[in-house]
This record gives sequence, structure tokens and C-alpha cells, in this order.
Amino acid sequence: MSTDCYNSPLSERYASKEMQYIFSPDKKFRTWRRLWIALAETEKELGLDITDEQIEELKAHKDDINYDVAKEREKLVRHDVMSHVYAYGVQCPKAKGIIHLGATSCYVGDNTDIIVMTEALNLVKKKLVSVMAELASFADKYKAQPTLAFTHFQPAQPTTVGKRATLWLQEFMMDYEDLCYVLSTMKLLGSKGTTGTQASFLELFNGDQETIDKIDPMIAKKMGFDSCVYVSGQTYSRKVDTRVLNVLAGIAASATKMSNDIRLLQHLKEVEEPFEKNQIGSSAMAYKRNPMRSERIASLSRYVIVDALNPAITSATQWFERTLDDSANKRLSIPEGFLAIDGILDLCLNVVDGLVVYPEVIRKHMMAELPFMATENIMMDAVKAGGDRQELHERIRTLSMQAGKTVKEEGKDNNLLELIAADEAFGLTLEELKESMDPAKYVGRSTRQVEVFLRDVINPILDDNKELLGVKAEINV
Repeated sequence: MSTDCYNSPLSERYASKEMQYIFSPDKKFRTWRRLWIALAETEKELGLDITDEQIEELKAHKDDINYDVAKEREKLVRHDVMSHVYAYGVQCPKAKGIIHLGATSCYVGDNTDIIVMTEALNLVKKKLVSVMAELASFADKYKAQPTLAFTHFQPAQPTTVGKRATLWLQEFMMDYEDLCYVLSTMKLLGSKGTTGTQASFLELFNGDQETIDKIDPMIAKKMGFDSCVYVSGQTYSRKVDTRVLNVLAGIAASATKMSNDIRLLQHLKEVEEPFEKNQIGSSAMAYKRNPMRSERIASLSRYVIVDALNPAITSATQWFERTLDDSANKRLSIPEGFLAIDGILDLCLNVVDGLVVYPEVIRKHMMAELPFMATENIMMDAVKAGGDRQELHERIRTLSMQAGKTVKEEGKDNNLLELIAADEAFGLTLEELKESMDPAKYVGRSTRQVEVFLRDVINPILDDNKELLGVKAEINV
């Protein structure tokens, strides 16, 4: 790592090597050469005077890029595409006259952007599915573990640890659906020319419209895509970038929701993210176990959510067939959005895989609140024993306020059960009341809901993507 200039934390600390390579210069320039080969092959197959020997020469040098020649040429001509056309021609003297024939810079630039984003989305899909698999396993394991549910972060009716995890899982599932849709819509630009009219090909093919119609579909097939866009200006619509980053922002929002819940649960000492043997929680407070991974998820996610504004604004401000105020922004917003979400998903994998649950703490918190939540059942039991419902409702309301005061003002344990047992109007003993304090009686259909959700919704997705499962996250810091 260079210490005398800026280094991106996304590369140094967070993103995987795999995602970094997808957005590397080497990946870009190798893809340019593949596109030039596809164009030359297509033009040859459609009748232009291009030889097999020229095609083979291009293929022979598709990966051994002479970067030094391209760099020196760019200093002279100040144009990256033409510098690489020149460098490729130096290696391929027989083919240099047909490299980039009929194309404009966006032929390599924009098609490469689509190819790279598609590959990056597939890597995101791979990691997202693995996060879903880990969450599904966690939800199934703890599907019947009662825990306090919260509304407004105030104790509410109980749920289960596994049911709460399905809420996180469901949001990632929605992101998966959005991602799959966007992937299904990814199309190459093709070779449309300087303003999208393909005028250069009218000249090359002597006005043969039917032959020109075949160019884009043939290029798409050679590059592994189903199709190219039907119409464009010089570039593909920048709304494509907006769609892509909106998917990433959606994943970031889901990751934030989960990580924030985990941070709150770690404060309660009910659930804890993994904490390594030699990890230091605080430079001053040696006892601390801070939820630093969950905090990092929230921090990086905030960046991705805000980053989604970049392509939206860029798309909205493109003039006519193209302007170049997209270029510098795209170079930052697209790669860094992907590098950040890659780091986020690795962190999610690490956290979910190592989540620690503390059932005894969960039970302690549950039992401190359960008497309040059980009052309706207690009242019904008393009515069955001959009590008056309206009178009992008022009595239990008064006793609940008294017990609440004992907890809040005196710092003592909840004594509501003792107060009810001492009230003759209820006709219930303390032992009978305690028998009703089984948390499992108050979680509703939580366990069943987890089972059905995993069986009918999540497991089919995991089965469809079983070849993608098994990703193991590497956390650098």
C-alpha cells in the first residue's frame, strides 16, 4: 500500500479481490479487445473484406495488452480509446486497418460498462443468496425461541428469535427479486454510431438495411447477451445505471435494518455479533464488546444509499443524444457503489454466520414483562372461575399501574403476579398464575410462520441457486 497518496478504503479495507478485479483497468481493456474482435468477426461474416488472418491476429493478442504503448500514445493524442486502438494495431499490423471499423468510442466504453455491471450484479447475487441461506438457517434454528418483540422499542407481544430473523430475510428476498429483474433487462448498447443512427454502417454496407439489422444481435450473441437496445443516442440510457444502483441501495437498506436491530440486541445482551479472541472493543474500556461489524455495515450502507442519487441526477441531466458530464461521475459512483455493497455483503455473511444467542438473558427480559402481557389471559381465567369481566378489567388495570410504579420508581422486580394473587376478586393462587407464565404460550403462530415462509418462499430460491451457495467472507479489518 502506498503511504504518500490517497488510497481508497473500499480497496484497502472492504471490497473483495474478486469485485475489485471486475472494475479493474485490466478487465476493462481486455473487454475492449473482445468487443473489437466481435465487431470484426460480425463485419466479416456479413460480407466486409476482412480476412481470417486478420481475425486470428486480433485473437492472438487479446490478452497481452501493451499498456506502455497505449500510455505513451495517450500522452500525445489525449484520447484513451484511440490510444488503445493504436496500441492494438502495433501488435496486429495486418489487422490495424479494420480495428474499430464503423464504431465510435461508446462502442467499447458503454458495452464494457454493461458487461462489467452485469458481471458485478452476478457476484452480488451470489453473495446475497449466501446471506439469505445463512439467515434461513438461523431462523430455522431459533424458530421456537420466545423473545420480547418491540414496537416503538417498547416491549410488546412476544415473538421468537427466528421469526424476527425472517423479517430481515424477507427484505433481502425483495432485494433478490429486484436484482433478478434488473439482470434480466441488461442489454448491450451494440454498435450504434455517433448519434445512435448507425449511419457509418449504411456507408460500409452500401445501404443494405437488412444486413445492418443483423449487426447488433450478432455482437450481443458473441458477447454472451440476448440482445442490444433497439434505440439509443450515442450512449445507452443512463437510466440503466439508476436501476442498477437502486438495487444496491435496496440491499444496503436491508443490511442497515438488520445490523441496527443486532446493535440494539447486543445492547440488551440478548444477541451478539461474533467477537474474536484477540479483538479489542475499546482503547480505553477493556471490557467492551462493541458491535463494530454491524456498525460498519450501517456506515457503508449509508454511503451506498446516498450514492444512488448520482446516476439518477446524471440520467436526468443528459442533453439530447449525449453529453460528457456523465463520464467522471460514472467512474466514481458505479464502481464504488459495487465495491461498497460487496464489502457490506461480506460483513453480513460474517455476522449472521457467527451470531451468538443468549437464551437465559432473553428469558430474563421476557419474564420481567410477561405478567403485563399475560393480563388478558389471567382475566379470562378469572372470569371462567365466576368473576365479573368489567370489574376484573378495572382491578387488573389498577394493579398493573401499581406494579409498573414498583419497577420504575423503586427499581424492584415486577410484582404484578403477587398483587393479583393477593386480590380475592381473581380467585387465583400465585402457583396457578405462575403456571400461565410460559412464554411459548404468547408467541402466536411465530414458529409456524417461520416454517411456512422458509418452506414455500426461501427454500425454492435457495434450491434454484444452490450452485451459488457456500461463499465464505474474508474480513480484512
